[in-house]
Amino acid sequence: MIKVLLADDQALVRAGFKALLDAQPDMSVVAEAADGAQAVRLAASTAPDVVLMDIRMPGTDGLTATRQMPAGPRIIILTTFELDEYVFEALRGGASGFLVKDTEPSELIQAVRVVAAGEALLSPSVTRRLIAEYATRAKEPMSADGLGLLTEREREVLALVGTGMTNDEIAAKLFMSPATAKTHVSRAMMKLHARDRAQLVVIAYESGLVRPGWL
Repeated sequence: MIKVLLADDQALVRAGFKALLDAQPDMSVVAEAADGAQAVRLAASTAPDVVLMDIRMPGTDGLTATRQMPAGPRIIILTTFELDEYVFEALRGGASGFLVKDTEPSELIQAVRVVAAGEALLSPSVTRRLIAEYATRAKEPMSADGLGLLTEREREVLALVGTGMTNDEIAAKLFMSPATAKTHVSRAMMKLHARDRAQLVVIAYESGLVRPGWL
């Protein structure tokens, strides 16, 4: 069972999401929050697998809450706009991806399952476009020095993650097994303190390992 926490300041929006998700045989909404601070507290007490987080809420917004989240939950940002600096900063802060609020119900359900399984919502090209657009003007860009912790093979894998490749695609390109590719990705995440695969994409751009226009 996938445990979901909803964080949105509009009760009607939360009710709609709750009805949709609770109707799925493999999902359960375990908590609802009206602002980011409440979302962080509830995440600590209910240990959800996935948090659906509105990016703009009064008080503590979704961006701040994403950065303050305890380890464990995967975060999907909900936004009205696709190409938005707030969304980019949330990806930097550890979110697994984002969805626009008018997304189809079936897409929302699939997104929750994908993220709960440990994948990032990086397949939509718009996510990589967003990262490419904002990474070059991040407020606190990552130093390339962090890449010095990686082996040459891990750097290769990170660059391919940055272009949006899946583990299977990376494995095929580098002539290795998918399990080996996954191990390299996991080690890169650990060494670079990345919470999620989406953060690896951000790091690949900010460090200059991948440059806009390479997609």
